[in-house]
Amino acid sequence: MAGDSIGKMFKVTVWGESHGPSIGAVIEGCPPGVELDLKRIQEELNRRKPGKNSFVSSRREEDRFEVLSGLFAGKTTGTPISVILRNEGFKKENYEDMGGIFRPGHADFTYQAKYGIRDFYGGGRSSARLTAPVVVAGAIARQILCSEHGIEILAYVKQVGSIESSVCSDEVDPRVLLESPIDFPDRDREKEITLLLDQLKEKGNSIGGIVECVVRNVPAGFGEPLFGKLDADLASAMVGLNAVKGFEIGNGFRCVHLTGKENNDEFTVVDGKTVTSTNRSGGIQGGISNGMPIIFQVAFKATPSISQKQKTVDIYGEKQEIEIRGDHDVCVAIRAVPVVEALTAIVLCDHYLRHRGQCGE
Repeated sequence: MAGDSIGKMFKVTVWGESHGPSIGAVIEGCPPGVELDLKRIQEELNRRKPGKNSFVSSRREEDRFEVLSGLFAGKTTGTPISVILRNEGFKKENYEDMGGIFRPGHADFTYQAKYGIRDFYGGGRSSARLTAPVVVAGAIARQILCSEHGIEILAYVKQVGSIESSVCSDEVDPRVLLESPIDFPDRDREKEITLLLDQLKEKGNSIGGIVECVVRNVPAGFGEPLFGKLDADLASAMVGLNAVKGFEIGNGFRCVHLTGKENNDEFTVVDGKTVTSTNRSGGIQGGISNGMPIIFQVAFKATPSISQKQKTVDIYGEKQEIEIRGDHDVCVAIRAVPVVEALTAIVLCDHYLRHRGQCGE
């Protein structure tokens, strides 16, 4: 089904469930002869996996991936790449008494309404556990983009609750992000966030956040008109990610307060290259990249799994009260940073291959 896949030329299909024996992905359209650095792919997975600090799920997963096909002598063959990750750290007993109850904020009711049956262990197919193979696919796409165009993708937590970083996008230091347990670029305000997260964890509650992503060295010309716009595909990918409720690029919703003069990006020439003097459009105009950095933000709702009591109903329409047990993120945006980067790489790689196929570049 189309809902299990993303991309046209570079197509990724994800399979598996949260508490099943394994999860994985099939990646089609990867060009042949690409020498993959498997260590770097594993490093990306390690950034996403649970149990890294006290603010994220304590579920213990090694998240070691295995390539089953599409690779020979360390290089891609041009045939489908299949990857698998074994599930090991799940606890089915945390869900035994919740099979017939709809958890507030989750996809339990809607999956039941659509299919008439659902895997209720950890949310089954709707679980964020399925983002692990997405990160593997994104790491592969990233290596293609880096080798072909030197494209750099950097995401980070911009805001948690009402606490926002004061560091602008062109001043974010990757070294600071590496030292931060929450991928936050503002050292001065990080303690405020960790204090907030500690307080929420103690109360069994959660909070939302914003992830910002900056992509540099994207050539002008990626994207297609009308129904294949680059920003539309980025938005679709991000909103398809678990817990995402908002997406904006460039000035985003702030543009409604601005006049045309204030919102337009004027053109100029620097070192013989046409550029814009500002970047209010976020690097994309008319659905096509203009060569400036692509900048967008993704809003994540608070993790719906909380240990506070909530009212709900069961599959028979009877009123119930629920208190969710298990290991859950206090702020899901923190662990979503590498997933945002992965999905960005997948979309950009897809558009790069589509552009190359049509325009020969």
